[in-house]
Amino acid sequence: MMANGLGLDDAYGTTLGRIEAQGGERSRLGMMTLMWICHSERPLKADELCHALAVEIGSTNFDVDNVPSIRTVLSCCQGLVVVDKGGSVVRLVHFTLREYLSRRPDLFQKSHSLVAETCLTYLNSRRVMNLSTTQFFDTQTVPFLEYSALHWGTHAKKELSDNAKCLAFKLFGQYYNHISVRLLLESRYIYRSSDYSRFTGLHCASFFGLVEVVRSLIEAGGFDTNQGDHLDATPLGWAARNGHEEVVQLLLGWGNVDPDKPDGYGRTPLAYAAKKGHEGVAQLLLRRGDVNPDGPDRYGRTPLSLAAGNGHEGVAQRLLGWGNVNPDKPDNHNRTPLWYAAWNGHNGVVRLLLGRGDVNPDKPDGNGQTPLWYAAKKGHEGVVQLLLRRGDVNPNIPGGYGRAPLSLAAGNGHEGVVRLLLGRGGVNPDRPDCNGQTPLAYAAKKGREGVVQLLLRRGDVNPNMPDGYGRTPLSLAAGNGHEGVLQLLLGQGDVNPDKPDNYNRTPLWYAAWTGHNGVVQLLLGQGGVNPRTRDRFGMAPLSCAYSNSHKGVVKLILDWESSCLPSPRSSEA
Repeated sequence: MMANGLGLDDAYGTTLGRIEAQGGERSRLGMMTLMWICHSERPLKADELCHALAVEIGSTNFDVDNVPSIRTVLSCCQGLVVVDKGGSVVRLVHFTLREYLSRRPDLFQKSHSLVAETCLTYLNSRRVMNLSTTQFFDTQTVPFLEYSALHWGTHAKKELSDNAKCLAFKLFGQYYNHISVRLLLESRYIYRSSDYSRFTGLHCASFFGLVEVVRSLIEAGGFDTNQGDHLDATPLGWAARNGHEEVVQLLLGWGNVDPDKPDGYGRTPLAYAAKKGHEGVAQLLLRRGDVNPDGPDRYGRTPLSLAAGNGHEGVAQRLLGWGNVNPDKPDNHNRTPLWYAAWNGHNGVVRLLLGRGDVNPDKPDGNGQTPLWYAAKKGHEGVVQLLLRRGDVNPNIPGGYGRAPLSLAAGNGHEGVVRLLLGRGGVNPDRPDCNGQTPLAYAAKKGREGVVQLLLRRGDVNPNMPDGYGRTPLSLAAGNGHEGVLQLLLGQGDVNPDKPDNYNRTPLWYAAWTGHNGVVQLLLGQGGVNPRTRDRFGMAPLSCAYSNSHKGVVKLILDWESSCLPSPRSSEA
């Protein structure tokens, strides 16, 4: 019975019966607590829940004496609700309880309307209305404020009652100076301003996608449908940004709405719809003859660039279907839509753009770095594969510090990308950058064993190639303590384990300086390694280890010295 859930269902049903049998306020507290936990947009903390339970819907007076203690609330729930010790979050005792409650729609009637009404009543209370929008206030005195400000509209969109609508209108009457506006905008979008008074009720209703509220506000008059808020964003801009198709359609039907008005960042409603991937909204806007589908923002990014960079293939396809959209239009940093799609690893958009004849797949940005360069750096194997299939993509074009795509992929340990690049004809596997470091050097320095193996299998990779400072891949691996890489390199017959750099510092010197015992032990076990070699400043490996308090390395070298007696100890000091 317990295995198939019937036993638990019976137990939950019995406990709910006990909650209801308490009668009066205790029964209400128990059932309302379950309702809040099941329908809140995020887990509630104990003090938030207790304030929510104390709200008398429609009252402007919030009485703190009505706030129940969390102990009382838990008692009323008969063991079905607990509080997490760490974050003081209230939750159901087990996930199966949520499943059980979801199968009982009769328990919580019009829950989202009730939550919206509770939030709006809290926001309309004198306790909240008197809070300053500019001065600091103690959030502990109004713990339910943040949830109410951020989520009342989400609940109202799911289920809007006439009472919630009236409470929303009441809130909007004081919205120009209400603390909830600041909380909403700063918490959701981190936009900070000293004045949010231009964010009106129409902006808010459009933000949340409340169609009936938007319609009523417009019909009542008193709102400029093209008014910009503190960001110069219009109600249409907020509706488009948040993907509320019905509100967008409603606003576009109003004769005086400007469908292409940019905000303070130069972004139009279409730009935001493209960026967020709201395909339906984009389609509504594109059908207008007075919307520019290729208009750049103040950074030079077009709707296609924004859609491509965020991987919204459907929106990108719709935009490319418009004849006056340039698929290769660069922004202020000379970055094209393909560049952004490649940078973020969006295979579908990359494939879509590469299918065009008017897109340059090798166009560098303002720093001279190509789409392939960034895709290789970030390990986007699928994008790299798509780009390498093109004959007009040069896999050797270097970017910053002269590093080619293979160097970046090797240093970041992207084995799949390394394989693809090594399999492409014309790729130089041993090409040094401006510092003289090869792909093998970067892989060795970062401890990328798989990449090191791939490169060492090549006959055209020099495992002893020194960089601009004379450091070999072995020296870089030793100094960074990568024993596995060290073993791979030492397994090559032609690797010199004692090769000094421009400062006469050997691999052992670097391992001793950084205190990597395992590496020191490996090197001392190699023939031809001299632990007495001093650098240009007169320091030998033993001196390095001693001065940096690497006792383990000191012991290893001294033990090696003892095994090689006779040898003058004074020469080591």
